Amino acid sequence: MELVAITIIAVWGWHSSTVTWEQYLCAIGLPIVAAAIWGIFRIPNDPNPAPVKVPGIVRLSYELFFFGFSAWALYSLGFHTLSYIMGAITIISYVSGYDWTLKMLRNMT
Repeated sequence: MELVAITIIAVWGWHSSTVTWEQYLCAIGLPIVAAAIWGIFRIPNDPNPAPVKVPGIVRLSYELFFFGFSAWALYSLGFHTLSYIMGAITIISYVSGYDWTLKMLRNMT
């Protein structure tokens, strides 16, 4: 899901401008920033090391923003059905992985 969302952000970044250098900047820069934030800010006791530890609610909020933004980006690009599918997959993922979601919510350090 993360790779799909990053790809969507890159495509949206490309289409967000009509100036060529801005298109490249957005199509490359936005996914790099999103991926960096995803990898750097983690909760304590995450399976991967946490370079910067944040409370679980912060991590969950970022994840929901990340996937919500990618669904909105699809919608703004005119891919309405894919946007709904992305939103539904996000909801299903967090509901079916409720144990991880609850772990993030309980981790308030």
